[in-house]
Amino acid sequence: MGKQAFESRVAYLGPEASFTHLAAGEAFAGEWLMPYTTIPECIEAVSNGEVEFAVVPLENALEGSVPLTLDYLFHDVELHVCAEILSPIEQHFMVHPEQVVNKEDIKMVLSHPHALAQCHKYLYYRFRGVPLEQTTSTAAAAKYVSEHPELTIAAIGNDFSAKKYGLTIVEANIHDFHFNHTRFFVLQKANLKLDKKGHDETPKTTLMITLPVDDRSGALHQVLSVFAWRQLNLSKIESRPLKTGLGHYFFIVDVQEDEQTPMMLGAIEELRALGCAVKSLGTYFTYKKE
Repeated sequence: MGKQAFESRVAYLGPEASFTHLAAGEAFAGEWLMPYTTIPECIEAVSNGEVEFAVVPLENALEGSVPLTLDYLFHDVELHVCAEILSPIEQHFMVHPEQVVNKEDIKMVLSHPHALAQCHKYLYYRFRGVPLEQTTSTAAAAKYVSEHPELTIAAIGNDFSAKKYGLTIVEANIHDFHFNHTRFFVLQKANLKLDKKGHDETPKTTLMITLPVDDRSGALHQVLSVFAWRQLNLSKIESRPLKTGLGHYFFIVDVQEDEQTPMMLGAIEELRALGCAVKSLGTYFTYKKE
C-alpha cells in the first residue's frame, strides 16, 4: 500500500478484538487503528478529519444489511467507499474462567444484536427464557463479561476476543448456518480506490438512488432498465426508508463496474434525466479475509 498507508489513522467499531477490528487489521496491518464506540462515531471521525479511514460493518450473510451504516452514509455525510472487506464470521459461547461452565446456570447472554440473531436457533433451544442483552459489538460483550467475574453471564463473540479478555470458550461455532460472512466498508473523504495486493479483479460501484418526486408508475422499472440495456450487472439492490413518510424509499444498488467507464457515466446521466437523485459512494475493490 506504500509509505503513506503506514501513516494513516483508521477508525473502527471497537473495542479491541471486535470483528471490525479484525477486518481493519487485515486491510491496514501495522497502522494506527483507533477504536470508537458506535458506527456513527467511526463515520464522523472520517468526516471531521480525525482519521483518514474508517472501517464499519455493512452487511451480514445471515442477517442482511446494517441499516445504521446505510442511513448514515445517505443522510448525514459525504464520504466514499475505497474498499470492501469480506470476512468469515465464527461465533463462540464464552464465559469468565472463574465461573462455572454449566450452561444451565447462565443468567444472561450478551452480544451485538446481529450476533444474537446469527445464533438464534442455538439460543432458542439451549437458553430459552434467558435474557439476551444487546451490546455495541461482540468485543464489548466479551469485555463486560471479563470485568464482572461475580456475574453468571456469558458473551458471544470471536476467539480473538476470548483471548484478549481472558474468557473461556465453552462451545465453539454456535452460529446457525455455516456460511456466515460480513461485508465491511472502508470509508474515506477522497473518491479513490484502495489498491493493494489480494483484491478481486472486478471493481464495484455503490449508488444510492432516489426515485422522481412525482412517484409515477413504472419508475423503478425505468431505473433497472437503465442498467439492463447497458448490460451492467447489479450484484445487489435494496430499499431503505427516506424518513419523509410511509412508502418513500431510496435504493442502494451495487454495480459490478467502475463508475468512470462510458457505460456507467451514461447510466448515471440517464438516471438524472429521468428525475432521479443519484449519490455515488464511489468505486472500490473487494478484499476477502480467509
